[in-house]
Amino acid sequence: MNCEQIKQNVSIRTVMESYGLFPVKENKRTAFYFALDRQEKTASLSVDFIKNTAFDFGTGKIYDVISIVQAINKCNVSTALEYLNKLDFSPTIDNVVETNDGFTYNVLKTIDVEHPALLEYLKSRGVLNCKSLIKEIHYKIEDKYYFAIAFFNNSGGIEVRNKYSKICLGPKDVTLIKKGNQQNNEIVVFEGFFDYLSYKTIEDDKFSSDADYLVFNSTSMLLAGDKILKKYKKISLFLDNDKTGKTVVEQIRNSYKNVEDFSWMYQHYKDLNQWLIR
Repeated sequence: MNCEQIKQNVSIRTVMESYGLFPVKENKRTAFYFALDRQEKTASLSVDFIKNTAFDFGTGKIYDVISIVQAINKCNVSTALEYLNKLDFSPTIDNVVETNDGFTYNVLKTIDVEHPALLEYLKSRGVLNCKSLIKEIHYKIEDKYYFAIAFFNNSGGIEVRNKYSKICLGPKDVTLIKKGNQQNNEIVVFEGFFDYLSYKTIEDDKFSSDADYLVFNSTSMLLAGDKILKKYKKISLFLDNDKTGKTVVEQIRNSYKNVEDFSWMYQHYKDLNQWLIR
């Protein structure tokens, strides 16, 4: 890809995660990271996921996905393009809908999943038997109407998915699913909710445990998940088999004692869901 194609298709969040850099603070559109070129106690690098740019309040510098690689790697444009073209990225810029940024959304209804198109979508992802764990959402953005699969997070935000769309309505956060009212010893961790649904599809055959579940809904929510993970004696990881996933696994291993990485199960696939539908 050339410069313009990379700027349009590579998310700055993905670039930051490829270096093991995660936000200190995040809202629905922007996040704050520590500066790239200096030590600081208060994060001053503001990343705008919609514009796909970053602004350093300390120096006044503005970065796009190419120039931020140049700054981190201390390289020229050509070398930065080589790095970005080799990066395992999701070819979509973050598309988080929020009411205070010119977008308005209105949730019209949430029901059990029943639309034929959504049932077919779940079937294609191998998780139709787990439809009771999610909802069907009908919503309006400005003057257009949509429907999709809905998965709620801890802050009331909604992860919205269908064959054509991958967005978040409301605040971004993790999702904790408790099994029973007691404090369980184990927690099973996923990056996205389709991996959680995939796990639930095979759980009875391959796993037997009184464990709770944590879905990051994005690896950038690692800091939010940290408050939850510290309550458990065992952490089982089913994260993505890419550079970002491996980085998060190492960060969790360095922070906790009893951590088991199950990515060996799907070592030839990007994630648990792709392994399931192989």
